[in-house]
Amino acid sequence: MKERNASRRPQMNFLKMDMTQMEFPDASFQVVLDKGTLDAVLTDEEEKTLHQVDRMLAEVGRVLQVGGRYLCISLAQAHILKKAVGHFSREGWMVRVHQVANSQDQVLEAEPRFSLPVFAFIMTKFRPVSGSALQIFELCAQEQGKPMRLESAEQLAEAVRERQQYAWLCSQLYRKAGLGSVSLDLCDGDTGEPRYTLHVVDSPTVKPSRDNHFAIFIIPQGRETEWLFGMEEGRKQLAASAGFRRLITVALHRGQRYEGMDSIQAELSARVMELAPAGMPAQQQVPFLSVGGDIGVRTVQHQDCSPLSGSYVVEDVQGDDKHYFRRLIFLSNRNVVQSEARLLKDVSHRAQKKRKKDRKKQRPADAPEDLPTAPGQSIDKSYLCCEHHKAMVAGLALLRNPELLLETPLALLVVGLGGGSLPLFVHDHFPKSCIDAVEIDPSMLEVASRWFGFSQSDRMKVHIADGLDYITSLAGREGTAPHYNVIMFDVDSKDPTLGMSCPPPAFVDQPFLQKVKSILTPEGVFILNLVCRDLGLKDSVLTGLKAVFPLLYVRRIEGEVNEILFCQLHPEQKLATPELLEMAQALEQTLRKPGKGWDDTYILSDMLKTVKIV
Repeated sequence: MKERNASRRPQMNFLKMDMTQMEFPDASFQVVLDKGTLDAVLTDEEEKTLHQVDRMLAEVGRVLQVGGRYLCISLAQAHILKKAVGHFSREGWMVRVHQVANSQDQVLEAEPRFSLPVFAFIMTKFRPVSGSALQIFELCAQEQGKPMRLESAEQLAEAVRERQQYAWLCSQLYRKAGLGSVSLDLCDGDTGEPRYTLHVVDSPTVKPSRDNHFAIFIIPQGRETEWLFGMEEGRKQLAASAGFRRLITVALHRGQRYEGMDSIQAELSARVMELAPAGMPAQQQVPFLSVGGDIGVRTVQHQDCSPLSGSYVVEDVQGDDKHYFRRLIFLSNRNVVQSEARLLKDVSHRAQKKRKKDRKKQRPADAPEDLPTAPGQSIDKSYLCCEHHKAMVAGLALLRNPELLLETPLALLVVGLGGGSLPLFVHDHFPKSCIDAVEIDPSMLEVASRWFGFSQSDRMKVHIADGLDYITSLAGREGTAPHYNVIMFDVDSKDPTLGMSCPPPAFVDQPFLQKVKSILTPEGVFILNLVCRDLGLKDSVLTGLKAVFPLLYVRRIEGEVNEILFCQLHPEQKLATPELLEMAQALEQTLRKPGKGWDDTYILSDMLKTVKIV
């Protein structure tokens, strides 16, 4: 080494020395550089090895000046990171871990050299302060990004492990396609909050060409819950129609600020290239796709936390037909819309912004700002957004003489209020109906009333209670128990570990179903929204229902997991599909009265075309 560097680097000295007992005086250096030595020495966690490493790191600390840095290049295996971070943090040093970025050539090279990322430990020596327990841990995951402060060595180790797993995933995605369902979150470098959710979708049947290797699809804000974007089968269909070997869909998180498609592309370009498939030509431009070329509109109107339902948001989003929709989302299940209503056109997002701007122009500088109009007044109450709600309303055609229902007193029990659109629709379209709605969470009644145009009346009463307790109480009144023509269950489970998210299992236990039966009129219909991914559990639910309600129709909601069950007591009342459609058409003709608001796209008979008898 001396001979090789004598002419080019005459001031560089090469010394043979024991690193655990160096001959330099104290505080001799401002930097100690370690290129893999710690990894080479710390091969195991035997006592002898750990003692040797302790001596080595102690010597590093001795020869460094205050303010000096130990810069160690490492693969950051768990036991090495634990040892290095633990040693120097106990000494009161600042600990920072940098991930060493790969060059673009390495990202796209024919055969990646290494699947594990390389890290640089930068340990800064501070002057000892008597009695101080201050520990500083930072991670810098991007070459130009700001360091992220972490609270503990354990958090730092977890963050490094996540980046190692990401690097391993990238290497696997590079080497082979078709790994199955792959999704990951990209987080904000400053806050650590999720900013983008990526799904990697491979289409092995697409014939490769120079320009169809890889593309990125930005899902417009508010549309990530749609089947095409939110379900695996939908994303596969999207990828196949786009015609790329690999498509990455990108969902934008609420609570994050996005300037537009160009800024998103600039932010994601380098990161998504790490997910590119093999065989992609170097320097090829990766297309960023979207619907209509923009990132959509999402306005969070309200955010709160309920003791029963957890954190939730009410937000306005723009649909694909340029209508605006108001949605209730539980953040524990952020890809599922709990309730949805269409906003009237004259209070669209743009119209609201324009009126607000005009008011500001006309208002004197010292005048107070106008109070906003009541949020619930902007709801189109004649429109049902949810397909399963449309099917549930269509189930009223199973009542005898549907053409007379508008003049017939109807008693309905609806368990599960949400935004209130289902009971509100029935209330407004069936003028003789009386509805008892049961909701366990008082926060939901407030949300429905304030944000979704819901209101109680002499024909619409909301009972804040557990649906199980409410029905049990009614059934226990024997001769004085009310009897309902229609009972509807649209209630979600708060337990995400179950294979059935709607309703909670207790609502379909046979003893409880007997209580439901006892408060249903002989000619009535019990309508249940079932969301069950566990096929065995679903079969068990259907068997239990059939034991109590011998006549059982099932209507599958296309593109969703929901199935609507129509349950009746007398199998001799069974109707063939043509009869069902005829009754639905008769009911719809009655509902389409002049002067009554009706959504022309809502065809009641279409909701019953695919009904099957269990």
